[in-house]
Amino acid sequence: MPKNNAVKPTESELEILQILWKKGDATVRQVHVEMLEKKDVGYTTTLKLMQIMHEKGLVERDESSRTHIYRAAINKLNTQNFLLNKMIHGLFGGSSGQLIMQALGNHKVSKSELEKIQSLINSIKDK
Repeated sequence: MPKNNAVKPTESELEILQILWKKGDATVRQVHVEMLEKKDVGYTTTLKLMQIMHEKGLVERDESSRTHIYRAAINKLNTQNFLLNKMIHGLFGGSSGQLIMQALGNHKVSKSELEKIQSLINSIKDK
């Protein structure tokens, strides 16, 4: 996470981070084109969001050429863990079991995913 752990990406910032985590480096235009596949958003909105993200320390910007290149400045796994822990404590009273039961009870889970979950449960039991 950025220097100040209080900085949390907004939903729109997370959408941009997902694109940057997948692509690595990207221009605003490249990010904007991918965002348009999911929702109607103006180019200037994407640009402003990415500028704000740079100020917050969520992305880095290479300004060595006319077209600025952006990349995520925060790690995907660390960000997922940070947000997941925040959600577990805020919504589920610190119970990861409640989160898992809610997720499994309300969403379709493939056989392959269930096998991975069972394997994880078995490894936790063995510890």
